[in-house]
Amino acid sequence: MALPSSSMRAASSTVYPVYLSLHHQPNRHHTSFRPSRANHDNTHKCTQSPKILRRSLFSLPASFLLLHTSSSLAVDDTNTPSTSTIDTTITDRIFMDFSVCPSYFRSDRPLGAELSSCPDSEPLGRVVFGLYGRLLPVTAANFKATCTAAAYRGTLVHKLLQGQFFAAGRQGSRRDKGEVEPPSGLVRNSETVNPKAFELRHARPGTLSLCLGQNDDDDDIKLNPNYHNVEFLVTTGPGPCPELDGQNIVFGTVLEGMDVITSIATIPTYKPAERIRLFNDFAQLIGDERAQTARAMWDRPLKTVYISDCGELKVTKQSLSPPSLP
Repeated sequence: MALPSSSMRAASSTVYPVYLSLHHQPNRHHTSFRPSRANHDNTHKCTQSPKILRRSLFSLPASFLLLHTSSSLAVDDTNTPSTSTIDTTITDRIFMDFSVCPSYFRSDRPLGAELSSCPDSEPLGRVVFGLYGRLLPVTAANFKATCTAAAYRGTLVHKLLQGQFFAAGRQGSRRDKGEVEPPSGLVRNSETVNPKAFELRHARPGTLSLCLGQNDDDDDIKLNPNYHNVEFLVTTGPGPCPELDGQNIVFGTVLEGMDVITSIATIPTYKPAERIRLFNDFAQLIGDERAQTARAMWDRPLKTVYISDCGELKVTKQSLSPPSLP
């Protein structure tokens, strides 16, 4: 009987332990091979793999074993939602003009003056958003209605995490502080409790998302029966934001003006010292309500960035969003 070649012995010695280790896992229906012990009566016979007998492993080609090993490592993704089946048709186009108000913190600023009437406004540029109205009709309709009613006009960009996202549209009655008063006629957004609404990921810069997990609205405002989710966030890049997935609803994307988003992302923000952070954590632990108020100031842009204008851009027909969407 001819002995196998050296290459065949190397391939067999490499693949055979790998094959055995794949089936030696607890809580599986496949039983594993058990090596016989010395001076054993051999009453415990080796069980066989459901597909290949142990003795036949040496007689099969190494290429077949490698193919079987790779197929055993395949992941069952039947429960993973396919992004190709998600309808990301852009049904509406919304524009927002972003500006900076240098005189917002000046002492001679008129008391109660809204940001929309800033006398020395410095425009940053226009951003055009495309909304996924077929996938999320309620979220897209409420966002569109808030823009067309000019409720977002004078809204402050109140949070900026550099390299991740910025948030705007915090709800409240203080227009002089850049808060949003939702217009009448908005419907209750039932999509915030629908698991299918969270399928899209924050995988690229320029993702428009309804801010739920990172929402900064006060608790007393959220308990209001007329409360609506109008706070939104936009990812700034350069990479994805997986920490936002499953917590916020992606309902649109930036079509034009990504350079404006990038310029906002470069604005420095307020970063508290480590001692202040530790003191705030302790205050929050003992239930001091001032801790949440102080924390709301963290990650705020050191420049007053706000939405100076907003509205809808009429188009003749709907179009598909870019194919690179997550």
